Amino acid sequence: MTDIDFLSADRLRSVFSGTTAGTVGLEEELLVVHRDSWLPASAAGLVRMVDDVRIKPELPACQLEIATAVHKDPVAAVAELRRCRALLAAACDPGLALIAAPVHPLVDGPVELSATARAAGLGTRYHEVIQRQLVSSLQIHLAFGDADSTLAVYHALRDLLPELAALAGAAPFRAGRDSGLCSVRPVIAAQLPRQGVPPIIASWEQFAEDLAWAVRGRAVDDPSEWWWELRPHLLYGTLELRVLDVQATTERTSAIVRFVYALAARLTELHRRGGLPAPAPSWRIAENRWSALRDGVRGDLLDLRSGAVRRTRQCLHELIDGAEEYAPGGLDDVRVLVEDPPVDHLRALGAERVAPWLAEVFAG
Repeated sequence: MTDIDFLSADRLRSVFSGTTAGTVGLEEELLVVHRDSWLPASAAGLVRMVDDVRIKPELPACQLEIATAVHKDPVAAVAELRRCRALLAAACDPGLALIAAPVHPLVDGPVELSATARAAGLGTRYHEVIQRQLVSSLQIHLAFGDADSTLAVYHALRDLLPELAALAGAAPFRAGRDSGLCSVRPVIAAQLPRQGVPPIIASWEQFAEDLAWAVRGRAVDDPSEWWWELRPHLLYGTLELRVLDVQATTERTSAIVRFVYALAARLTELHRRGGLPAPAPSWRIAENRWSALRDGVRGDLLDLRSGAVRRTRQCLHELIDGAEEYAPGGLDDVRVLVEDPPVDHLRALGAERVAPWLAEVFAG
């Protein structure tokens, strides 16, 4: 249980002002599968064999997580992620494989949970719903070194969750069938509370009160159960972006991470100039969010203020153009993802061939 005394506005400001501005850390969730069936396998043995503090078991027994160190350069963060993938692949039993799948393409229904106290506690609270959360994301932690800047960029990124989801959408299949969505992951996650578009945080005082209310009433054991697609992370003092599907290759991960990092830098600069708009209502962002998970980059989004219809691709290209000056080496690799979205390749493979392909490209 989190100490409620920690959840004061002054303490929160201290945490989010105590970071080093411009630093970044990454987390990605991966699945272990049997090569003969491509169905989930236990990750516990592999985690023990690798014995690396950056690699830990996740909630489902077949899932593990890589968590990088804090880096000043997003390229270095992705390079560490790539080394961790290679380490896991080298240690993997010949009958097993690792895949970066936002949703397992063949599985539906409850899966075994890890033998951890956290998994047991969540199982008690959320029952079978928690066993259905076989979902994997790429999580990007961004530090701003200032509490007010953190909150300002939180609201700016919150407006852009649909665009980022459309760019990263890579989960069309579930239970061997095409869901008709570019990413079915948020539909599965939405079975739990505190998912999707996060609320407006009017002040650190309001955030502290909301967190304390939920913890005091035992709605959550600690604020880590605020599973929104973007959240201020109390332990690290970062903004944690959670809207992104995990990517099949670290090459695609690199493009998205560098773009998000550059976008955050641009939004920080706009905040300093007083150029960020007021936060949009959650339901408007959620409306765009639905379009993004259904149609990906090929859909339309509504302007959050005027309601004007705009092509999602156009929205993304404008964001990329605006962020490019903050990205050494440019963002042409992100433009490739917009014009040739990964979900198209997955659909061309079909549900039965996705897991073998993911295993083939995992460490590449």
